[in-house]
Amino acid sequence: MNSQRPVNLDLRTIKLPITGVTSFLHRVSGIILFLGLGIMLYALSKSLGSEEGFAEVKATLTSPLAKFVAWGLLSSLLYHLVAGVRHLIMDMGIGETLEGGRLGSKIIIAISVVLIVLAGVWIW
Repeated sequence: MNSQRPVNLDLRTIKLPITGVTSFLHRVSGIILFLGLGIMLYALSKSLGSEEGFAEVKATLTSPLAKFVAWGLLSSLLYHLVAGVRHLIMDMGIGETLEGGRLGSKIIIAISVVLIVLAGVWIW
């Protein structure tokens, strides 16, 4: 197929539907979790290694940057969890229509925002 149609690669002008946004965010949150796993495993290993290591990790987690990173990882986990539950519900045949997908996406965003705000309050 040789088409001469113009291709728009400017991401700022592409308007995704809400289902596309939630799908994209689910993928991004999974990537963030994968990358953050190394940080968290390092901190766990260091904290379990000795009392000094535990004290060092505890002191590090009091800094605003460390709290922000922890909040970001926790936010990714919460969003990924909520979106994953939606996929499990869809596997049971619930919410597979276009309108059901839109409603499910709105519910995912609402629940995730509430949980992420609560996580921020808990961390700070």
